[in-house]
Amino acid sequence: MTQKTINNTIEKFHKLSIQVSLNGLSFCIWDSIGNIIIASENIIFQKELTPYAVQKELKTICEKHNIANKKFADIIVIHRNNLFSIVPKSLFDENELANYLKFNTKILANDHVVFDELENFEMCNVYVPFVNINNYIFELFGSFIYKHSATVMVESLMNNYSGSKNTTCFVHITETQMELTIMEHKKLLLYNSYEYVTKEDFMYYLLFTLEQLKMDTEKVVLKLFGAIQKNDDIYNLCSQYVKDVSLFNPSDSSFNFELDDSELETIDFTVLSSL
Repeated sequence: MTQKTINNTIEKFHKLSIQVSLNGLSFCIWDSIGNIIIASENIIFQKELTPYAVQKELKTICEKHNIANKKFADIIVIHRNNLFSIVPKSLFDENELANYLKFNTKILANDHVVFDELENFEMCNVYVPFVNINNYIFELFGSFIYKHSATVMVESLMNNYSGSKNTTCFVHITETQMELTIMEHKKLLLYNSYEYVTKEDFMYYLLFTLEQLKMDTEKVVLKLFGAIQKNDDIYNLCSQYVKDVSLFNPSDSSFNFELDDSELETIDFTVLSSL
């Protein structure tokens, strides 16, 4: 009885972060007292799944790590998809959510459209979450917080890495997706996400974006992070077209987890940043 009480008390300081997409899943459990990651896993699907197939994969992970039987101080679910649009708060109307998406995103009449408010940045992110995933998590734990990955990405980079005087282009890379966050003098110039197949696709989207913003590839600072290593194909191709290219390691200054670099690299940036 005493041991059970101690364990339950400890679990009250544990935080759970789950990220879901049609291309993969990731999660981590953080002990906020010991400041360590207790458990984590990152899974990339061989092909894009349906939302309900993703739910089955999530159930498997929860059973594997006995997540459903644990107690958490905070639970956050991060939805990663291309069904989003960041809107300046001066133009935002909560009654017009679908209209912000219909011009650049294919949505259905019965899609549930919601929004995140980006605190301190006068912006809102309008998006379509995976409703079945939210329902599943609610069945397991009750109330929880959910956000879009773009919200977490922009808030984290703006809060922690926007102090540079140079225009900086952060590119978060997964096996199939690239997320561009471009900042200048503590202002967000652009956030967008593209799906790519080849390194040439990647380079096209990057150069096209910089061109549209009239940015000089000799002056912009390009920071790559996620599923990339120095001197791999994408890194080397970027180096041919952009003068200042480097790998970005958020763990250098943002996080204080008792993990070595190889362990940190297996946990998605937005999963860590949401804790």
